[in-house]
Amino acid sequence: MSKQAKKIGLIIGQEWEWPEAFMKAVNESDEDVTAELVKLGGTLMDEPCDYAVIIDRISHEIPYYRAYLKYAAIQGAYIINNTFTTSADSKFSGTVLVNKLGLKTPRTVVLPNKQVEYDVTPSTFRNLKYPMDWQAIIDYVGVPAIFKDNKATGRRGVTRVHNVDELIQQYDESSTRTKILQQIIESDQHVHSFVVGQENVLSLNYSVKHGRYQQNILDNNSSLGQQLAHDACRITQAYQYDINMVEFVIKDEVAYVINGTYPTPDIDLTLMTETQFQWFVSEIATLAIERAKRPLPQTGVFNQQ
Repeated sequence: MSKQAKKIGLIIGQEWEWPEAFMKAVNESDEDVTAELVKLGGTLMDEPCDYAVIIDRISHEIPYYRAYLKYAAIQGAYIINNTFTTSADSKFSGTVLVNKLGLKTPRTVVLPNKQVEYDVTPSTFRNLKYPMDWQAIIDYVGVPAIFKDNKATGRRGVTRVHNVDELIQQYDESSTRTKILQQIIESDQHVHSFVVGQENVLSLNYSVKHGRYQQNILDNNSSLGQQLAHDACRITQAYQYDINMVEFVIKDEVAYVINGTYPTPDIDLTLMTETQFQWFVSEIATLAIERAKRPLPQTGVFNQQ
């Protein structure tokens, strides 16, 4: 490697299998590019950023990492995925966008926060109707329904509610988290379509019973595979994400998008086969090297020219 080799940095959480395999793939490639974990200990406002590309896997949980990534983007680093976009992403806005694209989605309602993190007075909430019409909300969504966080990433705090009383109880326990209530599309066929580079798609059948992906890969040339790959790319391109996972449920031969964006999908050998895992290693390594050598403009990064 030359002294001028481009550097790819990773910001990760507890995962290790994929980051280790990814760094090995990049560092053993014939490209003049290296990969390593980003190490941070406080960020000065005017220090240079050494990375051509940074892959973000955890800033949705660590606010300091998100602040660093916005700094790095302004300094010229290419962020996978664009931190200005991921910061604004949410399950509700994603559902609205998917619906506007003409795709099928579950009926969804976003709810006012039960609590907020700031010092407020009753007049702060003059725009809110009170009491809320809980029965109308239940009637719109239907029961049982899924009550979950509005964050675009993460799967914590997902519960089912079967009536108004259960919804109010869960809502009262939601603290400062913004929650949505979403229609359940009952089906045994769940397909997760992973998109890398906005055009390369791997669609995997997910077994809810076993909590992992089935061995067979959905053929992108089949009727269903072609439709899901096309729809997943449309959604991903709308966000300009470099990595995304779109979650579909198939019911009566109709595909419903139940999660349009998951910009940090789980890549783990406990969930997938070695062949599926290696697809992610190879595709993301190729993508990151390409972005390091030929970065694209990213929305939300200030034009300094």
